Amino acid sequence: MTEQGIIPIRGFLIHLTHYDPRWYARKSREKPFDLALGLEIVDAMAEAGLNLLVIDCADGVKYSSHPELARRYTVPMDYLAQLVSRAQAQGIEVVPKLNFSQSRTHHHNDWFRPYDDLFDSDEYWSIAFELIDELIQACHPRRFFHVGMDEDHDRAHSQYVEAILRLRSGLEERGLRTIIWNDSSHGGRALVHAEKSLAAEKKIPHDVVQVVWDYERVQPDIVRRLVQKGFEVWGAPGQAAELVSQWRQAILRYGGQGLLMTAWIPCQRSNRSRLLRLIRTIGPMYA
Repeated sequence: MTEQGIIPIRGFLIHLTHYDPRWYARKSREKPFDLALGLEIVDAMAEAGLNLLVIDCADGVKYSSHPELARRYTVPMDYLAQLVSRAQAQGIEVVPKLNFSQSRTHHHNDWFRPYDDLFDSDEYWSIAFELIDELIQACHPRRFFHVGMDEDHDRAHSQYVEAILRLRSGLEERGLRTIIWNDSSHGGRALVHAEKSLAAEKKIPHDVVQVVWDYERVQPDIVRRLVQKGFEVWGAPGQAAELVSQWRQAILRYGGQGLLMTAWIPCQRSNRSRLLRLIRTIGPMYA
């Protein structure tokens, strides 16, 4: 059980931008990240007792090494630096995020176009780590880098494992631990994702943090299994208060280390009330 009933990692995932089927459909209308709201969110996190900010960067920020990745909604790297500075001032740890999942169904890696078509070649990984290095320089992460890897349709099991190992090796050289989504709670059409997570569990080092996400039910058996295997486990329970409470109990009971709050909507003025209300009402439940 986690010591004294306190979950060490209490996080929120914010988006400079994002790629999934719904978000992808409105890319042509997407507005740039609202920095003022982002700073408000960081302050609200601190008030709610949250202590870790994961920043989904993708092509939402301009990279000096690859300016060709900039889109109409891309913001200067200084926006990210200001967000990080506010988080640090509030005592909140920062974790940059890029998703290297391969799926023409879910589009998670489309931010990397045209280089996503290189498909795990040496050139693909060389460019990937040039971007990772820029985000490390901007975000000054102390411990972690999130590489996504959820809902990977296009890789074989062996390719999926190898991609995680490649990312983990490069991040270890940079003094950081790798975070990935764990899809093992899902079935039906998503069983292909669950089976890849299960295959990876057998072959990747245990210092890779597993974030188990399920927004419909709690998964104590998965938390217990992963902890028993030696992994650090965080839960991503969605936004329903009852489910957050159940996930918190499972994390505490079976030795998990964190909870990560997600809201898959843009950080824009039209979503201000919704985002701040979520943090202020659900955030204290994490602590």
